[in-house]
Amino acid sequence: MAWAQIVPNLVVLLPVVGLVIVLFIPSRQGGTIRLIGQLVSLVVLLLVGILYSNFNVISPEGQFSSHFTWFELSFPGFDPATQTFVTQSIPVAWSMSIDGISLALLMMTALIIFVATLASGYEVRRLKTYMLFLFLLEIGAYGVFMTENLIWFFIFFEFTLISLYFLVGQYGGFARESAANAYLLYNGLGSLLMLIAFVVLFHATGSWDMVVIRETLASTPLNHGEARFVFFLLLIGFGIKLPIFPLHRWMLQVHREASPAVVMIHSGVLLKMGAYGLIRFAIGFFPDIAHEYAWLIALLGLINLLYGAFLAFVQDELRLVFAYSSLSHMGIVLFGLAALNQIGLQGAVFQMVSHGLISALLFYILGSIERRMQTSSLKALGGLSAAMPVLSGTLMFATMANLGLPALSGFISEFQAFLGLFQSDRWLYAALGLIALVLTALYMLRATLSLTYGPLKVPDMREGQGALELDDVRPQEVMPLVLLASAIILIGVYPNVLATPLGATLGDFVARMGGF
Repeated sequence: MAWAQIVPNLVVLLPVVGLVIVLFIPSRQGGTIRLIGQLVSLVVLLLVGILYSNFNVISPEGQFSSHFTWFELSFPGFDPATQTFVTQSIPVAWSMSIDGISLALLMMTALIIFVATLASGYEVRRLKTYMLFLFLLEIGAYGVFMTENLIWFFIFFEFTLISLYFLVGQYGGFARESAANAYLLYNGLGSLLMLIAFVVLFHATGSWDMVVIRETLASTPLNHGEARFVFFLLLIGFGIKLPIFPLHRWMLQVHREASPAVVMIHSGVLLKMGAYGLIRFAIGFFPDIAHEYAWLIALLGLINLLYGAFLAFVQDELRLVFAYSSLSHMGIVLFGLAALNQIGLQGAVFQMVSHGLISALLFYILGSIERRMQTSSLKALGGLSAAMPVLSGTLMFATMANLGLPALSGFISEFQAFLGLFQSDRWLYAALGLIALVLTALYMLRATLSLTYGPLKVPDMREGQGALELDDVRPQEVMPLVLLASAIILIGVYPNVLATPLGATLGDFVARMGGF
C-alpha cells in the first residue's frame, strides 16, 4: 500500500515528537512523562505491526521505501584537471527501506522498548532526563535498522552510543560512571573504525547509498588488499558492539551497573546492531573476503561460546550469569554468520531476535527480584519459589528458553545456526560448540535452582538499606512478562512468523554472495 511508505518515517518521527513534548513538561509531572513514553513506544509497536502485515514476503528488495535529498555538504576542493580550487558538495539523502532482516529486528526492537518503558516506571530519580535519553536511544535504534544511507546509519548509531552513555552513567549502580566510561571508550573506538571504513567506501564508490555501494563493489571491486582492510575495520568495529572476545569487558560492566530497564534494551537490542552491521556491510559488501575468513568468524564464535559459558558457570551474581550468557549466545550468532549459507544466516537472525527477547525477559525478572530483595547475589538468596511462585516459575521458563528447550525460540534459533555451520566446511567448530550448549544448561539451571528452590533465604538488611518485599508478581508486571513470554513461545512453535519474511531476503543475499 502506498500509504505504508510513510510508516518507517513515522517510526523514527514519533520518538522525536515524544522527546520534544517531554522537553517542555515540568520535571515534577513524572506520571505524565512516563505515560508519554509508554504511549509513544506502544504506537510505534503498532506501526511495526502494520509494516509486518503489509510486507511482501516474496520480494527480496527493500520495501516501504522513501528517498529524498535531505541536505548537501559543501566544502572547498581542488580539481587536478583544471588546477583550480572548486566548491564540492556531497548530497546527504534521507533513505529508508525495510527488508526481511530489518523487519525481524524492528519487531524485536519495538516490543522490547515498549516493555522497557513499562519497566522504566520504577526509575523515579530524574525521570524527565531519563525519558529524554530513552527517546534518543529509540530514534537511533529504529533508524539503524531502516536507513539505507551510511551517513544516517552512523548518526543513528551514535545516537544510541550517546544516550546509553548517559543512561548508564546517571542511572546505574555504584560503579556506573566507570562502566559508562568503559562503554564510551570501547564503542567510540568501534565507531571510529566504522567511520573510516565508510569514508573509504564513499571514496571508492562515490556514494553513501548502501545499495549503490553494494552494486558498485560487485561490478568494480576493490583490490584484495583494500577490500581486506575495510572488511577488518568493519569486523573489529562491529565486533566491539556485538561484542567479540576479547573486546567484551565493557559489556560486563554495563550489564552489572546499569538499571534493569536499560540493560533490557542494551542486551536485547543494541548488541544486535553489531551483528546487523556485520551482515549488512562486512559480509554483504565483501562476500569473497568473508568466505576467505569465515574460519576466523567461526573461531571467534567458538571462543565466545565457550568462554562465556565457562565464566557464567562460576558466577555468584545473577547479573553476571546473564551477562556472560549473553556473550556466549552471541557466539551462536557468529556461527550462523560464519556458515555463509541461507540456513545459517537465518539462524543468526533468529538468534538475534530470540536472544533479544529472552535476555529482555531475564533482566526484567532480575529487576523484579532486585527491587524486592535489594540484591541478586546467589549466595544471599534462595528458596524464592515459596514466596514468589509465579515470578520463580517465569524465571524457570526464561531459563528453559535460554538453554534451548524445544518449542521455545532458543531451540529453533540455535538449531539453524549450528545446522548451517555443520553444512559448511567449518563443521568442526560447530561440533566443539556443542560443549557450550551443555554448559548453558548447567549454569542456567545452577543459578535458577539455587535462587528459587530449597529453604527460603533472604539477605540480612542493614539500617538504611530499605525493607525486603516478599510479594509475588504485581499487576503492573503482568503485561511485560506475558508479552515477552508469548513472543518466545510464538517463535518456538511457529517459526514461520520470522522465516517467511526472511526467506526471500536471505535467498537473494546468498545468491549475491555467489551461493557460498
